[in-house]
Amino acid sequence: MSTEASAETTEEFGKQKKLAFTAAWLGWAFDGLDGFMYTLVAVPLVAKLMAMPGTDQAVKDKAALIQAVFLVGWALGGAVFGRIGDALGRTKTLNLTILFYAAFTGLCFFATEWWHLLIFRFLAALGIGGEWAAGAALVGETVPQRLRHWASALLQSGYMFGMILAALTVRGLAGVEHKYIFLIGVLPALFTLWIRRAVPEPEEWVQNKSSQVMPKVSELFGKKVLPTTFKVLMMSTITLLGAWTILYFGPGLIRSHVENKGLAKKDLDLVVSNGTILFTLVNICGNFFMAFLTQRIGYKKGFIFALSAALFVFIFGFSQERSLASSQMWISAAAFFGLGVFGAFPLYFPMLFPTLLRTTGAGFCYNAGRLITAAGTFSAASLVPRETFYYAGFLYVPAILLAFFMPEVKNAKEETVVA
Repeated sequence: MSTEASAETTEEFGKQKKLAFTAAWLGWAFDGLDGFMYTLVAVPLVAKLMAMPGTDQAVKDKAALIQAVFLVGWALGGAVFGRIGDALGRTKTLNLTILFYAAFTGLCFFATEWWHLLIFRFLAALGIGGEWAAGAALVGETVPQRLRHWASALLQSGYMFGMILAALTVRGLAGVEHKYIFLIGVLPALFTLWIRRAVPEPEEWVQNKSSQVMPKVSELFGKKVLPTTFKVLMMSTITLLGAWTILYFGPGLIRSHVENKGLAKKDLDLVVSNGTILFTLVNICGNFFMAFLTQRIGYKKGFIFALSAALFVFIFGFSQERSLASSQMWISAAAFFGLGVFGAFPLYFPMLFPTLLRTTGAGFCYNAGRLITAAGTFSAASLVPRETFYYAGFLYVPAILLAFFMPEVKNAKEETVVA
């Protein structure tokens, strides 16, 4: 091997790039922890705050409203911190967003009214939404191109690992008040001390920041970038609706299943925790399947296959009442395809945009879809979870059609993005 080739290999797997990826992965894992823990205890937690039974429709409505407002906060955070990430830097923004969501997740412990919880969840979501864009851009600008598909799946799996931590937290604290789980959500704040000291800004951002004028946000809607903005926004919106059907109504379907009637709180929490861990582990497998698929056949064909499979699973799997075991199997299948497709997004969406619009564009498009997702989550509160899955399945029809028009990414440079 030549000296030049050796230097390139060393550069590709250098310590700083590994640290950057580790920081982004852990940031996403903590996203999953702080973002998902509420969905596991939503109804019983809100029922206690309202001093009403969990079967009351008012409790279900308020629990769904809190989740909807959380998604709105996630969307706004993605847009606001996305811009900050392009202007201030990926690593600095990563630090800021983690501190933000850790602090306000911890404050959820002190909620004494349901609307207190709503406010704290909204503020925590601002940081969670911003962290996604900063972490994705940080990895996209440091990971070697030949590893990008697998790095994307591994990065997305960080969020799922955080979901498992949330489920284990609920299990570990079974038998105590649900509000105590939010204290665990403060721990990510300690992680920022390491990021600030160990992880530098990526060279690509530093070079572009020093040599180019910061583009205006309006350029996302200019003639050159608008087609990309529109496609990413629509794909994000549709797939997020399917994703949050799984993430919010999946645990709810397990918790409310007729076979679980009469279980004590501790036992029911255990069942929900086990079911969540199962479909989350299956989702991680789906992420890496998506990496394999998009690497072999490209993004367009990979999206078409995964979204078509999700369409079948949602509509057929939830078209009728099933046993608890069967329901958990179909939720897992939905997670494999409906959430698995997200394994391709972290290093696909940001790289479609110019460098100094990267976190702005990806943050805006990926998170603006949550505004519609928020409305969908709240409007579906009156449906039983199984029906929500069934009707959400039809959303994959336009997603499949859109996949035919998504661009391919041949390498890390934006000029090689092709329609």
